[in-house]
Amino acid sequence: MLKPEKRHTADCIAQRRKKDPGASEYDDYSRCTCSYRAVGMLGSEFIRKSLRTSNFETAIQTIREWEGKGQVEAKTEGPVKVKDAVKGYLEDAKARNLGEATLTKLETIFEKQFLTFCTANGFQFLTQVADVNVIRQFRSTWKDAPLSRGKKQGRVIGFFYFCERTGWLPKNPVTNRVLGRIKVEQKPTDYFNPAEFDAIVDATFLYCGDRWEKDTTAGTRLRALTLLMRWTGLRIRDASTLERERLTKTDRGGDCVLLYQAKTGEPVYCPIPAQVAEALRNVPDGLRPNPRYFFWSGNGHPKTVVADFQRSYRRLFKLAEIAKRAHPHMFRDTFAVECLRSGVSLERVSTLLGHKSVKITEKHYKPHVKAL
Repeated sequence: MLKPEKRHTADCIAQRRKKDPGASEYDDYSRCTCSYRAVGMLGSEFIRKSLRTSNFETAIQTIREWEGKGQVEAKTEGPVKVKDAVKGYLEDAKARNLGEATLTKLETIFEKQFLTFCTANGFQFLTQVADVNVIRQFRSTWKDAPLSRGKKQGRVIGFFYFCERTGWLPKNPVTNRVLGRIKVEQKPTDYFNPAEFDAIVDATFLYCGDRWEKDTTAGTRLRALTLLMRWTGLRIRDASTLERERLTKTDRGGDCVLLYQAKTGEPVYCPIPAQVAEALRNVPDGLRPNPRYFFWSGNGHPKTVVADFQRSYRRLFKLAEIAKRAHPHMFRDTFAVECLRSGVSLERVSTLLGHKSVKITEKHYKPHVKAL
């Protein structure tokens, strides 16, 4: 025979009553929101299964239905395994149509790092890792920069919120308040001044890639990519995988690049100088040319071509003698700062950069304008 049984959480009112015997019976049951579970024998099988309700009448009704059918609606649920929780979380992320870059980061954090950590420490079930001390232990293994660690902590908290909403955990064990926020010293956004940018472009004429030692193909391709990022503000991933059809003409006959399709459905175009358009139209093919793209073969993952170009830029910056402070994202920052210096409104720059809010643009770039 089955009977309903409360499964109280640690912070439940009924649990607190154990520490306070003077509390009324009303506090135990009427105000408790913990779920019931069915416990007992059904036929020859022992059952312990959540009824997913905190209402006693509903719990009794469900039990009577199970007893009338002679079986429960589904197999008795055991504790959720960490690998199953991670799988469900990533599947939900894909179903929400998150960006490919975001999905890749989530897979890296949870499939490669979190599951490896759990295996190494013998944690098999979700309830074993739903502890703030375990998460702090996991956090201590991170070798990222403070900004990246802060973002990773936010994703870990989001994972446990997902587990709570799914019903796998009674409560999210970690929040920023519990873990403590990771302190990040926000450095002012750096950019290339005109002399530095000219030095980088000049260095592309001296650059020879690993596979093209006898010609200037590698340097020419790198120069075209450099000009593209400087005059459009595209990130290196978006620039290196740019499709040729996105280079087009304006109504007045000038050249422009389609940056992205806004959520409103309106395309966002960025005008570019004629010499930049010419460099793109005449960019030489790589080892595996693809007529659809300027720089990418279209094969494999985009992060591969990004990694290749990042290695090339490290060599290029050494040739330009600015290797200590330079990185490819500074071309995007240079675009934003030069636009603001030229009188382009903050709202327009925010639109071109694809920021969700103009406050983000103001936070990162307006100090440079005020300083000039």
